Amino acid sequence: MENARVALVSGGNRGIGLEVCRQLSERGITVVIGSREEEKGRAAAEGLEGNVVPHQLDVSDAGSVDRVAAFLEEEFGRLDILVNNAAISNDEGQRGVDADLDRVKESLEANLFGAWRLCEMAVPLMRRNGYGRIVNVSTGLAALEDMGGGSPGYRVSKTALNALTRILASELRGSGILVNAVNPGWVQTDMGGSGATRPVEEGAEALVWAATMPNNGPTGGFFQDRRPVPW
Repeated sequence: MENARVALVSGGNRGIGLEVCRQLSERGITVVIGSREEEKGRAAAEGLEGNVVPHQLDVSDAGSVDRVAAFLEEEFGRLDILVNNAAISNDEGQRGVDADLDRVKESLEANLFGAWRLCEMAVPLMRRNGYGRIVNVSTGLAALEDMGGGSPGYRVSKTALNALTRILASELRGSGILVNAVNPGWVQTDMGGSGATRPVEEGAEALVWAATMPNNGPTGGFFQDRRPVPW
């Protein structure tokens, strides 16, 4: 039953993550807001209706991920939805030809390995009930189809996240766990900046669609506005 479902949203205390938490909780889903600073997560949770629980989560810290796993197990005994939203963009203006590779490693740690850690944590909990939805928040900058220069760490980390989406979807086919990548578009958030054209509610909508799709929904896809887009 959907009202028994439990969702974890990484980076859920602000921006598009917070709006995803809002929309999921409005559907009667219990939402765990993962945020690097617990105080910020608590403040975010207080502004939302429904059953919303903050928990400290730094996706680049394996110990932090282990603590969230223990909390989910103890508090709910399940996890149905994982939205891998936490990400950094730390290399605007950088070029691949002379990139600061330490900054690239930071991008990979947060945007790829952080999401991967959460997937590995989530899958056993999802398998238990034969149901799961994993949503990897991606970007048009990750599409190889029209890959260009600039922001190399961000691009490479998100393209790798797209590849992970396909790998997990293939390995989990038939398990009841659907894994998809979604590009929310250029959204008006701290990361999106003031030039962004899309309100946060609109960007979150496709993520929530992927997080709540029926059992016969797609898996291993890359979507924007509920429509498949080229990889």
